[in-house]
Amino acid sequence: MKILGVIPARYASTRFPGKPLAIINGKPMVQRVYEQAMNANLAEVVVATDDERIADAVKSFGGNVVMTAANHPSGTDRCAEAMAKYKSGWDAVINIQGDEPYIQPNQINILVNLLQRKDVEIGTLVKCISQTEELLNVNTPKVVIDALGNALYFSRQSIPYKKGEEFAEWIKQHTYFKHIGIYGYKADVLLKLTQLKQSALEVAESLEQLRWLENGYRISTGITAEETIAIDTPDDLLKAQSFEF
Repeated sequence: MKILGVIPARYASTRFPGKPLAIINGKPMVQRVYEQAMNANLAEVVVATDDERIADAVKSFGGNVVMTAANHPSGTDRCAEAMAKYKSGWDAVINIQGDEPYIQPNQINILVNLLQRKDVEIGTLVKCISQTEELLNVNTPKVVIDALGNALYFSRQSIPYKKGEEFAEWIKQHTYFKHIGIYGYKADVLLKLTQLKQSALEVAESLEQLRWLENGYRISTGITAEETIAIDTPDDLLKAQSFEF
C-alpha cells in the first residue's frame, strides 16, 4: 500500500503565529516533525502549507513541500489538496500534526498497520488516561470505543459517566481513553470527508471527527502508550525545550 504522510503547517495562528518555524533545540518545529515522520513506514512525507516562509524553511532542510490554499477550514481539507497535488497513486494518507514535534515513528506505524486492513476507512490513536486531572480537562478530548476498537463517540467531557462512584475513583473503576489527534484515511474516503457539511455534534463539541461519525463513517483506533506533546502556545514551547529527541 502506498501511503503518504502529510504535515499540515499554517503560519497564521491566533495563539502562536509562525508556530511551525518556532525553534526547538536548534531546529524549526516543522523540521522536527518531518524528521520523525521520515523514520516511519511511509512511502513519502510532504509538508502542506499556505505560506512561503514555511515552504522556504522546508526546502532549506531538503524536505518535500506543496503549496495549498489559505482558506482550508481544517487540516483534513489541506491533506486532501496535498494528496491531489503531490504526485499520484496514493492509497492512503496520514495527517501528522505539525505542532507535535515529539510524535514517535512507531505511533505513525500503528496507523500504517491499521490502514492495511480492508475494513478500515479512518484510523486514529488513543491513549489510556491515568490522571483524574486529565480526565477532567475539557481541552483533552476523550473517546469511548467498542469491542472491535472502533470509536463510538468523542467528547470534551469525561465519558463514560461512572454512575454511583466519586469522580476521583473513576479511573480506578474503568479504562478511560484520550484522543491523540493524528489521522489516517483511505484516499477515497478522504476525498468524501471534505464534501461533508458541518454537523450538529461537531459544532456542539468543536470536534471535527464527530462529523464523520454522524455521517456513518467508522473510525478505527489504535492504542499507544507513548505521550505526545502539542505546542499550542509560546509557554508550551518553553516546556518542550526540556525534552530530548
